[in-house]
Amino acid sequence: MTIGTISESQCKAARVAGILYLLIAITAPIGLMYVPGKLIVAGNATTTADNIRASEWLLRLGMGSELFHQIVGIFLVLALYRLFKAVNERHALQMVILSLTPVPIVLLNVLNDIAALLLVSGADFLTVFEKGQLDAMALLFLRLHSQGIVVASIFWGLWLFPFAMLVIRSGFIPRVLGVLMMIAGSAYLVYAFTALLLPQYRAVVGQIALVLEIGELPIIFWLLIWGTRLRPSGASAAEPAGG
Repeated sequence: MTIGTISESQCKAARVAGILYLLIAITAPIGLMYVPGKLIVAGNATTTADNIRASEWLLRLGMGSELFHQIVGIFLVLALYRLFKAVNERHALQMVILSLTPVPIVLLNVLNDIAALLLVSGADFLTVFEKGQLDAMALLFLRLHSQGIVVASIFWGLWLFPFAMLVIRSGFIPRVLGVLMMIAGSAYLVYAFTALLLPQYRAVVGQIALVLEIGELPIIFWLLIWGTRLRPSGASAAEPAGG
């Protein structure tokens, strides 16, 4: 296809979306994977609570990561809407709605981490509880936080389907990227429902899903790298999209 089908506003939206999407890809794993992996010891409330006491800053870093990437996600989907609304406005609206739905879930879910911090803080009003009880409740809130992320991931999967349809129908993005996004979206959904309904298979399915979810990454690099090379319809209209 030719670049003549891309408007100036779409050029700018592609560049902005690429940058914001990359920010999310870099920061999201901090709170969603790295911090829980460092602090939580499955089935051991005492060690988990001691880890939090020793590295309170790490849990706060995870909280900041989640707040940051969700806020950035709002601006990302607005940029994507500007990029794709001319392709199919109905699918673009579906993408926006499904993308924004998990935002309040994740933001409120941070309260579970805050509760865990309070429980291990040694505050005077908690002296009515024994240390073992406080440790157990701290782990409980961290596990609730984990389940909240699973619920949010349902929508992280769903929003990729209208997004993928827009990519496939756009004509200026390789269709294979849309197919990969559908695979990634399916992986999010399968993992989420397995974790909620068949938790005994969560670990196995999670390992497979994590590999398939990589299918979401290529669109980030296309927007970031190729998006910066797009030109408005009035400039170099006959130049091929690849160069």
